[in-house]
Amino acid sequence: MAYSKILRRLREEKTNYRKRGTMLIGKRDFITVTISNQNTQVQILTPGMTGDKVISSAHSRYLIEKGWKGSRKSVPAAYLTGYLAGKKAISKGAKNAILYTGTKRYTQRMAAALKGIIDAGLKVPASEDTFPPEDRINGKHLTVKNDVSKMKSTIDGEVK
Repeated sequence: MAYSKILRRLREEKTNYRKRGTMLIGKRDFITVTISNQNTQVQILTPGMTGDKVISSAHSRYLIEKGWKGSRKSVPAAYLTGYLAGKKAISKGAKNAILYTGTKRYTQRMAAALKGIIDAGLKVPASEDTFPPEDRINGKHLTVKNDVSKMKSTIDGEVK
């Protein structure tokens, strides 16, 4: 019986090569959303055979500088981080993209970040049914109240 070597990134559950291959064939920009124990990071990238190039990137630590007092991994924080990444990408000439989840599951926070990117003006194929309700995006369920619309206007004023 012959031994078949499994690719390292597939073994470590870091890369889904079937999804990655179809994404490379499509030649469209793609979005990755990373949610850690404390932060949310959203990147918009252009795929390439030699490596992906980052068009825009946003991190939830930016929200602290603008007066955010709540969690940086909550649904409203993910929405605002996606909104910031979308605004940066549009200012650099991006028009449309797709969401690349890789081996991660599609979560509500990932959906909120995607909603922020779409609200920023980037065209992404997504169903409205998958997004969290507006009251969750605005943070009405949280004990620490932050004004999401005020943060959006701050982002709009800085990223042109």
